[in-house]
Amino acid sequence: MGKVVAVLFIVFITLCGISQVKADASDHRYKVGDMVPFYVSRVGPYYNPSESYRYYDLPFCKPDHLKEKKEALGEVLIGERLYNASYHLEFRRDKRSKVLCKKTLKKEEVAKFRSVVQKDYYYEMYYDDLPVWGFIGGLHQEGIDPNDNKYYLYNRIHFDIFYNKDRVIQIHLLTMTRNLVDLTKDKEIDVEFLYSAKWKETDTPFEKRRNSYAHSSSHWFSIINSCVPILLLTGFLAAITLRVLKKDFVKYALDEESAEGEEEMGWKNIHGDVFRFPKYKSLFAASLGSGTQLFTLTMFIFILAFFGVFYPYNRGALFTALVVIYALTSGVAGYTATTFYCQLEGTNWIRNLLLTGFLFTGPLFLTFSFLNTVAMVYNATVALPFGKVMVIVLIWTLVALPLLLLGGFVGKKNKAEFQAPCRTTNIPREIPPMPCYRKAIPQVAVAGFLPFGVMCMELHYVFASVWGLWTFSTYNILFIVFIILLIVTATVNVALTYFQLAAEDYEWWWRSFLYGGSAGAYIYAYCLYYYYSRSNMSGFLQISFFFGYMACICYAFFLMFGTVGFRASLLFVRHVYGSIKCE
Repeated sequence: MGKVVAVLFIVFITLCGISQVKADASDHRYKVGDMVPFYVSRVGPYYNPSESYRYYDLPFCKPDHLKEKKEALGEVLIGERLYNASYHLEFRRDKRSKVLCKKTLKKEEVAKFRSVVQKDYYYEMYYDDLPVWGFIGGLHQEGIDPNDNKYYLYNRIHFDIFYNKDRVIQIHLLTMTRNLVDLTKDKEIDVEFLYSAKWKETDTPFEKRRNSYAHSSSHWFSIINSCVPILLLTGFLAAITLRVLKKDFVKYALDEESAEGEEEMGWKNIHGDVFRFPKYKSLFAASLGSGTQLFTLTMFIFILAFFGVFYPYNRGALFTALVVIYALTSGVAGYTATTFYCQLEGTNWIRNLLLTGFLFTGPLFLTFSFLNTVAMVYNATVALPFGKVMVIVLIWTLVALPLLLLGGFVGKKNKAEFQAPCRTTNIPREIPPMPCYRKAIPQVAVAGFLPFGVMCMELHYVFASVWGLWTFSTYNILFIVFIILLIVTATVNVALTYFQLAAEDYEWWWRSFLYGGSAGAYIYAYCLYYYYSRSNMSGFLQISFFFGYMACICYAFFLMFGTVGFRASLLFVRHVYGSIKCE
């Protein structure tokens, strides 16, 4: 099973590599006077990245023959809709006050432009696959009364284009602020749209042209400043747990030699119940399977990032990778869930396998269906067309589902007994009453605090990239934070599991899963803080997309790190109970 997934993954990496070479080498060399591909993409409110519309939904100058560029799945998922631009910027040919078109804007079109200027609309274009942005217009406040505001349309733009020999390196767009078009009054206006271009030589190599879109990793210091105290606290917690555990081993060794007839105390006292299988074993196994798949998906994404697949202007590559790799790793979920379910002496493994397949994709599909309907009502570009929806359905039906069933079948054939160093008694013992701070909810709340502290600083940069126009490129920092997060989650889980067992509470299975995944709830709480305090997002479409998809992301985080937490606790419990004499 692992070989099949590895082969499919290698094929995917190869395809990505071929497309990257093709995009970066053969398609980007020009002679003087050659037409360079120029596309317009979308318009939308600057502070609402999910609310984007087609460029030509506004009454801009259209080319004589309007054509839509065929987009890949990932580009469509992020709302890209590319059309050929009216601008003609030949390679190394300067332009001076070139007339794009002359239009008479009707009252309705003036009102439409005024509305988007009021909402700080921007537009996005791509020149030789390099993104360029600009604002549609500007607002001038004449006084306190909003009715006195003046609205202007930018009808003149200038392009500074940098080249190195026969290749385009950078493009900058400048808005000319003289002779603006006044949109304040509802009346017909004659508008002349103009543009100019200036080519400038640079010694920046083509291979480094993406660096101008990659933000600096200067937040190393803030990450270190955030993680070091958390690591110190985690180290102290681990040291205290090991010290107490060592005393327990010495104590139990003395008890076995001197007073075998005395009643056992502490975590050794529940050795006959600690490996008693949890309730809802099918759901538990399915959660482990889904969490393992998401963990595998995350590792593959980091591998692709280190290969340089997700360079800043590779539009939609990340979303394409998420869809494809999630389908290819379905076998991991099926194998893990079925194997563990059979170890827990489950009988209906087919039902467990279907539960595994829909545990994450079910809520994700329902959320997507609702949000896609909202986007269609708004006629936004993030609304996925029916054809692309069918592509995703076919990927899940023809790739993910068969691999899920194959993984489950292999896991059923390779099933083994659950490895427990202690025999489980027939009758469960009574769990002693616990003080309120030792119960599930307070413990779970404590468990998520330290892992959240590790990533809270990096969350700002991730949110600014996913829910803003900031380009995220520091995957090396994100990977280091991810590794630290794994260490902290495992350490906290082991410590809290020990304290729970020391209180003679043997129902640690689900509790350890909740310990690991509890940071997902903190992330969702951070979403509230980010939305109301760190962003200017507004509108029903943006609110629904932000909180809807963040709920799915936090749910995925819960499953993934819940699995990590349980695995760490399971290794710990097996080790400590295998190190003592249990009769």
